[in-house]
Amino acid sequence: MRETFAVLRLVTVTLSVALPFGALAQPLPNQYGAPIGVDAARKAAAGAIAEGKKNGWTVAAAIVDPGGTLVYFERIDGTQTGSSEVAIEKARTAAAFKRPSKAFEDVVIGGKVNYLRLPGALPIEGGIPLVMDGKIVGAIGVSGASSAQDGTCARAGAEAIGSVAAEKK
Repeated sequence: MRETFAVLRLVTVTLSVALPFGALAQPLPNQYGAPIGVDAARKAAAGAIAEGKKNGWTVAAAIVDPGGTLVYFERIDGTQTGSSEVAIEKARTAAAFKRPSKAFEDVVIGGKVNYLRLPGALPIEGGIPLVMDGKIVGAIGVSGASSAQDGTCARAGAEAIGSVAAEKK
């Protein structure tokens, strides 16, 4: 009886963690590819920075490889200093969990505050996996404006390199 209860509890916890992501995140490839190169990373950051400048938002853009190692970073002059680390963490979240950081934000807003305790998961919009040739090659993270504005800039960065992982909401 005790073992059955333990198994049921494990299944319940597992489903409560896994199910919300199936509904909130678009399907992404399950495999990581070769890490994004610096030229493509620079182009993605430039797309995000250009979107920020176009809208008058001071933002920072970070590109990481599939393992979360920083490949390229750029920020607009005057961007608040805290946004630099936040941009990197948003990118790391998207790379590590193979989904936009907005998926975590949506789950937390929906009341599942236990997601705030996931190590390495920053539940704030602005991190998007980058997909090339059907594989995740890294992720972009943007910070400095509102979460929705950061997401707009991150999508522009992903689209600048033709990534199919540009978040659509």
